[in-house]
Amino acid sequence: MRLRKDEIERADGSHGTYAVVERDNFAVIIPAENGGFFLVEEYRYPLGRRCWSFPQGSFPKGEDGTPEELARTELAQETGLRAANLARLGTLSASHGSSSQYGEYWLATGLIQGPTDLEPEELGLRHEWVPRAGFEAMIRDERIVDDSSLAGYALLLLAERRGEISLP
Repeated sequence: MRLRKDEIERADGSHGTYAVVERDNFAVIIPAENGGFFLVEEYRYPLGRRCWSFPQGSFPKGEDGTPEELARTELAQETGLRAANLARLGTLSASHGSSSQYGEYWLATGLIQGPTDLEPEELGLRHEWVPRAGFEAMIRDERIVDDSSLAGYALLLLAERRGEISLP
């Protein structure tokens, strides 16, 4: 992560400083199976609590690859799942007022269980399958507070409404 400060000229001609947080782009993966989703639960230090979300992350420093490779890597690392099918749902800005970071959203189906490969920061992470109604209840009950997971679910709902995808 890097903080960049730009000297800018506003529309009215006045000058100022604009701070931009630069972070690597990330992938959010929605692993869907049997009318539900696999979620991960891990401790989130800034919130001081354990939180549920869809698997997500960025390449470690010094590593690179395609957005699809990142999605497959994060899914396997955090859940041990491998996806026979990966469909891109869209790209969204993480925080368009303060950051240049984007998230790429994916639907993973045809899931096969394998071993996890957790990073040191992810130790204690666990994953669990949750039925779709349970997922929505977790949102209502504020057990899922991750905006990236909610954004991914919104993209999924739109793709379903347009008839582009049908969940297993």
